[in-house]
Amino acid sequence: MTAGGGEPLLAVEDLQVWFPIKGNGVLRRTAGHVRAVDGVSFTIARGETLGLVGESGCGKTTTGLAILRLLEPTGGRVRFDGDDVTGMGRRRLRALRRRMAMVFQDPYSSLDPRLSVGAIVSEPLDVHRLHTGRAARKARVGELLELVGLRPELRDRYPHELSGGQRQRVGVARALAVEPDLIVCDEPIAALDVSIQAQVLNLLDDLQDELDLTYLFIAHDLAAVQHVSDRIAVMYLGRVVEVADRARLAAEPAHPYTRALLSAVPIPDPPRERARRRIILEGDLPSPADPPSGCNFRTRCPEVFEPCPRVDPALQEVGRGTGGVPHEVACHLHGVTGTPAEAGRAYS
Repeated sequence: MTAGGGEPLLAVEDLQVWFPIKGNGVLRRTAGHVRAVDGVSFTIARGETLGLVGESGCGKTTTGLAILRLLEPTGGRVRFDGDDVTGMGRRRLRALRRRMAMVFQDPYSSLDPRLSVGAIVSEPLDVHRLHTGRAARKARVGELLELVGLRPELRDRYPHELSGGQRQRVGVARALAVEPDLIVCDEPIAALDVSIQAQVLNLLDDLQDELDLTYLFIAHDLAAVQHVSDRIAVMYLGRVVEVADRARLAAEPAHPYTRALLSAVPIPDPPRERARRRIILEGDLPSPADPPSGCNFRTRCPEVFEPCPRVDPALQEVGRGTGGVPHEVACHLHGVTGTPAEAGRAYS
């Protein structure tokens, strides 16, 4: 159930995406697995934006691809508007994909350089047999380009003739072509100049209000995620470690990793920026092929204590934010009351 009490549009339950590691030799037996996504769960209400944030390599993009079945999940379940996406056959999945779309990270590689803008935007219309007929397709492409702030005359140009911001707008127009309910935005501003990033974020905001869209917004830039998201889920090494509404997450971060991420977000107030303490995480991100035992953040955590190497913390509610939205965190510091030493004795 969502925070508001209704059924979510998207429900991800214990999602896993593991990639096999093949050994040497003729038989190429599986020697292990890269646990790119390792038990991720969250929900998104209709009309909501959930930000999924974390450093590179934490499994954000893999999660988005698995939700759309562009990568096959190893385990878990994805429900879209009550339908089990993970168990669907090809025919039903093809029909459902009219209601789900994706905006990719790199506008330079996600557009086919051999196709014109008009052909790129109209391709989903052809695949799903929408707006058949040349005149109808041309009119629909013009509408979509105007919707994302581009002139319809650009339909005859090719990607190499456009700026990065224009290319990403074409990517958004392509995603909107099938009139989806859910759009997975995979770091849509990461490859753009800073001056263009705000334009794309504002475009996504305006389109959500106009078309009642639902977003999964994936990014490593927490400042951008805070700008566009209603709730934020923080990922680390294939798992969600904290979920809260954006105001509560900024004011009361509960996980040490979230506090470290927030400490790196610039504050547009020089005295406050100089006065605050940056949290520098020591060590490197562990390999998802060999994650640490217990809490997977313990090798870099400045507040690690006794139960962390032995017990894997589960997400648990630690409070409520705006509108009663649950604030959940996976951390032993919130497992029992008292100091870390007292908590360690409670787990022993």
